[in-house]
Amino acid sequence: MAVDLAETDVERYRRDGYLAPVRAIDSEHAADLLARYDAFKARGEADGAAVLRSKPHLAFPWLYDLTRDPRVTGPVSAILGPNLLAWGSSFFAKPAGDPGFVSWHQDANYWGLEPHEILTAWIAFSPSRRENGCMRVVPGSQAEAFEHRDTFHKDNLLTRGQEIAVEVEEDQAVDIVLEPGEMSLHHVGIVHGSDPNTSTVPRIGFAIRYIASHVRQTGGRTTATLALGEDTHGHFDLEPRPEGDYEPVGLAARADALARQHAVLFAGADRRR
Repeated sequence: MAVDLAETDVERYRRDGYLAPVRAIDSEHAADLLARYDAFKARGEADGAAVLRSKPHLAFPWLYDLTRDPRVTGPVSAILGPNLLAWGSSFFAKPAGDPGFVSWHQDANYWGLEPHEILTAWIAFSPSRRENGCMRVVPGSQAEAFEHRDTFHKDNLLTRGQEIAVEVEEDQAVDIVLEPGEMSLHHVGIVHGSDPNTSTVPRIGFAIRYIASHVRQTGGRTTATLALGEDTHGHFDLEPRPEGDYEPVGLAARADALARQHAVLFAGADRRR
C-alpha cells in the first residue's frame, strides 16, 4: 500500500529541505533487494561498478520496478505532484571500513534541471547510521545556492568530487539514520554529504532522482523513466523497462541514456578520472 504524507510532513519538507525516515518498503523486501545487489556484485563483471553507479534501473527490472513502486512514488508525489519522472538512479555503497565519502554539495549545482521541483528518494537496503557513514544534511540550506569546485578526490563517491567552495557549518548538520526499507526525501538544493564507514556494517543505499513532469533539462535533450501518472510535457525521451538482469537491450538503452546525459552534465567541465 502506498503511504501518503501528512500535510505537516510536506510543510516540514518544504521548510527543512528533507524528510526522514519515511517507510517505503518492508524489511523483507529490502533484504531481497540487497541479496540481488550482492549477487550481482559477486559476479565480478568488469563494468559492474559503473553500472551500479549510474542508472542501474535500466539494467535491472527489479530496480526499474522500484522507481515506480507506489510505496515510493506515493510520498514523492505528495511533494512534487501526480506526474513524476525518474531522471536518474545510483547506488551509494560503503563496505565495512571503506574510506569512501561524499563531500558537502548541492545537486542543483550540476544537474542542469529547471525548475527545482526535484527531490531524491534515498532508500536504505542496509542500516544507515552515523558510524557507517549515513547521509548528513544541513536543514534549510536549500534556500541558498553556493559556489562549487571539482576535486576528483579518489575516495569521493561523486563523479567529479564536487564540493562546496565555502566552509560548511557542520555543527548544524543532521544525521539521516535509516533502517532497511526506510527512505529519506531531500530537495535538490539542500547541502548534504556523508563520512567514511568506520564500522563493520556495510551501508548500501539506492538513490532515485525524481522530477515533476514539467521540469526540463537545460543544455540538451536527455532521457527519463515515467514513474507515476503521465508525461505531460514531453521534455524527455522515455526509458524502457529492461527485459532481464544485465541483458544487452537494457544495457544498450542505459549506454545511450548516459551518453546523452553526460554530454549535458560535463559540457565545458574538466573530465579527468
